[in-house]
Amino acid sequence: MHDDRTLTERRLARVLDQRLRPAVHARSLPLEVSAHHTFGEPIPVKEGIAGPYEPVATGTPWGPAWSTSWFKIRGTVPDDWAGERVEAVLDLGFAATQPGFSAEGLVHRPDGTPVKALNPRNTWLLIAEQAQGGEDFEFHIEAAANPLIFDFDAAGDPYVPTEAGDIAPWLRGEEPAEPAGEPLYRLTRMDLAVFDETVWELVQDLDVLSGLMHQLPEDSTRRSQIRHAVSRALDAIDLQDIAASAGQARTLLAPALSAPAHAGAHQISAVGHAHIDTAWLWPVRETVRKAARTVSNVTALMDDHPDFRFVMSQAQQLAWLKEQRPEVYARVLEKVATGQFLPTGSLWVEPDTNLSGGESLVRQFVHGKRFYLEEFGVETRDMWLPDTFGYNAALPQLMKLAGIDWFLTQKISWNTTNAFPHHTFWWEGIDGSRVFSHFPPVDSYNGDLSGADIGHTERNFRDKGATNRSLVPFGYGDGGGGPTREMLARADRLANLEGSAKVELEGPADFFTKAHDEYPDAPVWVGELYLELHRGTLTSQLATKQGNRRCEHLLREAELWSATAAMRTGEPYPYAALDRIWKTVLLQQFHDILPGSSIAWVHRETEQAHREAVRELNTIIDTAQRSLAGPPDPDGSEVVFNAAPHDRDGVPALGGTPRPTSPRTVPVRASHGGSLILDNGLIRITVDARGLITSAYDCSARREALAPGTVGNLLQLHQDFPNQWDAWDVDAFYRNTVQDLTQADKVTAHGDAIEVVRTVNQSRIRQLLTLREGSRRLDIDTTVDWREREKILKAAFPLDIRADHSTSEIPFGHVRRPTHSNTSWDAARFEICAHRYLHLAEPGWGAALVNDSTYGHDVTRDVRPDGGTTTTARLSLLRAPLFPDPEADQGEHRLRYGLVLGADTGDAIREGYGFNLAERGVAGTAAVEPLVEVDHSGVVIEAVKLADDSSGDVIVRLYESLGGRATTTLRAGFALADATLTDLLERPLPDVPELTRSNEGLTLALRPFQIVTVRLTPRA
Repeated sequence: MHDDRTLTERRLARVLDQRLRPAVHARSLPLEVSAHHTFGEPIPVKEGIAGPYEPVATGTPWGPAWSTSWFKIRGTVPDDWAGERVEAVLDLGFAATQPGFSAEGLVHRPDGTPVKALNPRNTWLLIAEQAQGGEDFEFHIEAAANPLIFDFDAAGDPYVPTEAGDIAPWLRGEEPAEPAGEPLYRLTRMDLAVFDETVWELVQDLDVLSGLMHQLPEDSTRRSQIRHAVSRALDAIDLQDIAASAGQARTLLAPALSAPAHAGAHQISAVGHAHIDTAWLWPVRETVRKAARTVSNVTALMDDHPDFRFVMSQAQQLAWLKEQRPEVYARVLEKVATGQFLPTGSLWVEPDTNLSGGESLVRQFVHGKRFYLEEFGVETRDMWLPDTFGYNAALPQLMKLAGIDWFLTQKISWNTTNAFPHHTFWWEGIDGSRVFSHFPPVDSYNGDLSGADIGHTERNFRDKGATNRSLVPFGYGDGGGGPTREMLARADRLANLEGSAKVELEGPADFFTKAHDEYPDAPVWVGELYLELHRGTLTSQLATKQGNRRCEHLLREAELWSATAAMRTGEPYPYAALDRIWKTVLLQQFHDILPGSSIAWVHRETEQAHREAVRELNTIIDTAQRSLAGPPDPDGSEVVFNAAPHDRDGVPALGGTPRPTSPRTVPVRASHGGSLILDNGLIRITVDARGLITSAYDCSARREALAPGTVGNLLQLHQDFPNQWDAWDVDAFYRNTVQDLTQADKVTAHGDAIEVVRTVNQSRIRQLLTLREGSRRLDIDTTVDWREREKILKAAFPLDIRADHSTSEIPFGHVRRPTHSNTSWDAARFEICAHRYLHLAEPGWGAALVNDSTYGHDVTRDVRPDGGTTTTARLSLLRAPLFPDPEADQGEHRLRYGLVLGADTGDAIREGYGFNLAERGVAGTAAVEPLVEVDHSGVVIEAVKLADDSSGDVIVRLYESLGGRATTTLRAGFALADATLTDLLERPLPDVPELTRSNEGLTLALRPFQIVTVRLTPRA
């Protein structure tokens, strides 16, 4: 038999794309279209529908960037179309084939009821299932002119710097609300058409068989059978009368589509999904509309497809719909009740889990799960987080404490060095908690159930033999869109088809229950899930990261002092304000906001939101502390409040004391050689004429911290131009070139500070080095006027330590990472995340770096000619990527970091908290006894607050911080009626022993890194 493979397959592709798909809506006529345009914030639907409209024609340009146009379409069904399914075909002139990245529309009825969305892959609108001749109709389209910032289909480099992501001038108040810039789009097709269902079904038949055929081996019998059936069907199609011949073509294809899959075929749970980035290449305001469009689409599909299941994984987006689009939210409630719309994920937003603090992650779960419980009566059991840039090792314990049994992501498939060895596995955290986890082998959260998706899923699945089941999230995403009727047609045909995996429409719980039953002894992965990509997100957009860090610590203070004041003085507890501020901060932790990978508009709004939160939180703290400090004393006495979890400077942890003698900073003295010295008897710091630290000496240990011949606090500038994903990535080759900033404009002593000023290119860096009495920490206060482009600034400390690992703070604990690069896994961790501290040690001595806003670090080691080992720790201070925000990080910044000598891990923890929680002085004379205390130095109290149910109970969250076992007494500073261990949602934990109580307090025995939440009920 002659080989006609290429000929038939090429023929199919051309006929399908150029003849059959257009024939679905072959009979058409133009609609009557009119429009009006708005250039400020989106207007209410009722106002948009009201007009005023003016006639427009196909080909009319519309939409300057970020504006909104309202189109009214009207028409009458021709008499000879009576009984037909009639649709409108509405192409707004979409600039991209990927939905969610350019223009989008939402169709409404004249009464404002939403119908469905429009995007490049979803341009149809049902007019009538069985039309009546002469039937009039009218619809209104809210069309968003969102600019195409990232073109997935671009032939060249899609990472092109653009100003399009900045906030529209009229929204900044710099210009009136009138057009600014040229229209981006042009109406392409606005037609009324007959929907030919037989032709559409033929298109789906051929689409599925073509996709399957291309995934099968070229010499396989099944591929040949499909090709032969396709060839016969194509022969049967009359290209001059497709409608009349489509039925015969389908008949010829039927045997190929009815052949069942083999008994051992891979099982795929297809879960409808639309990943909607809460902000990214669009502002938050646009995400609200994206959620409304997507939900309108999927709920409409549910009407026609009862088996279709769709998950939505961010409670914040549903809360927006409830508040701003109640008519869309009503459809959510309707479909939750039918079991088709599945609230999923358990989180307020899908946050970055490298950068978010521990208590923030707790509140993500609390607010996410509570919303689902209160709104839908649904107790979510999964953490659905497909697109975050790495996953910290505390998450398994947090999931278990939130009542979560399953975890899903696919992002680790983006690793550029090492392929993750499992798709279904148990993930074990730093405390030993394990969660059943799945990485969809389709390697995407935007699946379309194409032949390529299904084939790749089966080939790629790494747990073959041990289990035979995986999950595919399908639906257009990032910018939303969701599943389409074409995807559901694929699922229907792939349910049981020879040569293919079996596809079943299900929800996540269905999949995880079956997968766990099949594979209860799945392999275990211990520790963090490090993404070998997007390492630059630990540093990009410093102001966003600083605002988050500041708000996290202020929220701790606000809750602590408000709870203390409520218990001690009866001051009203600000439940509503704290709830609202927490939700604001949690929103900004979304995985394209906090990492610094969004457009300028997003980061402008985030910085403003943080500023407003800081102002309000400071007011709450001040109110509570004034209530606690008592009346002011005429002599100006102050009460010093310490929100840190450790005593310091004579002030108890979580309490206040009339001002003790405050430690002062030591004066600077000059040496005979011209160097400047800070010496408090514990450590001695020497700075030379270049402003570099030439000696960091631990006086009590009689040990020099810096490696011989090196200098500390060496600022280093690297070229930073990654191969792709500018704001996201730092590629390893950045280390190949470096500029050491060794020239100083000025090095001077200012009483108790050494001032160092440097200029590099157009940037200016000013640093103040200070040392307090009784402290082992050198503080470095840095102000930068940053004008670099595509550069990264680091601060290096080469230490004379033979450390085989570094210890980095993560939420509720720390992780140890090798300082060597023995394996490819070690080498890939060339940029790592640490929160408030990074610790390095050898037996007997260590040092730590602490910071107030830095997350990116790197640690390397080398052996010197003298046989000693130099371990160099560097903080990543600033970047300057050009995409998607060409002005990222430009301007003035202030950041602080410190070097702690002679520090063990406990010292690093203490200094990290203290560095981020400054003491506060308030006029008054009252001593403020801590509301709660613990008596073990390794046990850290992370949160003290009143219970969310307004009962007046006190909630205390604490954890073991050193990685060992600890027994501690938790003492309450008030009479107790009861004490209960709870989950993160403050509900009693089942199956736990009663707490041991004595006159001294509650006895708690903690495992390494164990997190415990205690609910204390005051005695009436």
